[in-house]
Amino acid sequence: MGKNAIVGQSGGPTAVINSSLVGVFQAARSRGAEHVYGMRFGVKGLLEEQYIDLSQTLRDTLDIEILKRTPASYLGSCRYKLPSPEEDVELYERLFSILRKLDIGYFFYIGGNDSMDTIAKLSDYGASIGSDIRFMGVPKTIDNDLMNTDHTPGFGSAAKYIAATMKEILRDSLVYDTRSVTVVEIMGRNAGWLTGAAALAKAEDCEGVDMVCLPETPFSVQRFLERMDRLQNWKKDIVVAVSEGLRTEDGTYVCELDGHEARTDAFGHHALTGTARYLADAATKQLGCRTRAIEFSTLQRCGSHITSRTDITEAFQVGGAAVKAAFEGHTGEMVGLTRISNDPYQYTTELHDVHTVANLEKKVPAEWITRDGVGVTQEFLAYVRPLIQAELTPIYVDGLPRHIYIR
Repeated sequence: MGKNAIVGQSGGPTAVINSSLVGVFQAARSRGAEHVYGMRFGVKGLLEEQYIDLSQTLRDTLDIEILKRTPASYLGSCRYKLPSPEEDVELYERLFSILRKLDIGYFFYIGGNDSMDTIAKLSDYGASIGSDIRFMGVPKTIDNDLMNTDHTPGFGSAAKYIAATMKEILRDSLVYDTRSVTVVEIMGRNAGWLTGAAALAKAEDCEGVDMVCLPETPFSVQRFLERMDRLQNWKKDIVVAVSEGLRTEDGTYVCELDGHEARTDAFGHHALTGTARYLADAATKQLGCRTRAIEFSTLQRCGSHITSRTDITEAFQVGGAAVKAAFEGHTGEMVGLTRISNDPYQYTTELHDVHTVANLEKKVPAEWITRDGVGVTQEFLAYVRPLIQAELTPIYVDGLPRHIYIR
């Protein structure tokens, strides 16, 4: 059995993905791993033998604490679709040769759906050749669309950023006594968890958004505009939250209605953008009022200045739980979070076969979307609210949050 561990980060980053990295690093060291290596740029970088010894870059407790508060992927990331062994067995032979060279016994990959596909393929190939390397998945994604986990690390902080920023946009949008429409575009290709979080803005100190449009519900541009027109009969300023992945009845993405087809990545995912701009332009033409389109884009996944303490704690714990499982003999599994109760909020971790997670998507349940299709229910809000609680204050230097990165 190899004496060392290796960890990588893959896919889109989050504000707390580095907390999971810290969880893996510290747990592996405490369980006796001689070296804990970090893949530079995920498995794609590992195939090019790009890696570092984390003990050489994380020198003390202060580095660890700053890393927990640093957004994005410290090790670098990739969107690389690992082919099957049948398609390219030489690639697997090369990869496992590198792992043997580094004396790896434990392999951890922090990521979402596509990353769990990588773990499934590597663990299956390892079993087929009799390798004793243990492969474990550590969940992360702001999209909250992983199966077999109540929620994903990264989602809580993104939801907190969205809800807080929506409150600020609402205050700003209501200062003028004129008719206006503000359309805010939020990430979410097929699942509307993040867009639904915009509804958290409504409270005794905030009116809340007027519509929340999720990709789970087929979208009609004309009905959307007619609804805004009716709303403006009794209030001048309209603020709506829309998912980047809104699609019409025939499956066309709203952002492609102007004739521009979105680019696709290695996994065939559309690079979606422009939904808010399209809808704002349509509102200008049909309603004749002032409009604004706002895209949160990458801001919602890198806002570490407003991280949820609940989220960053859970991210750390799933990293440690993956190490514990691997050192106890588990492989080909992902750590999931299981909710015990909402109030008080309690949860535990459980292991799941990674094949029941890879390439699948968890969407917002239909019963958590209001009947009119432009809002979310109290059950949805009760589900999200515990995940945004408390804060982890950044370490400020010269007035700005301190980060750490590989030079």
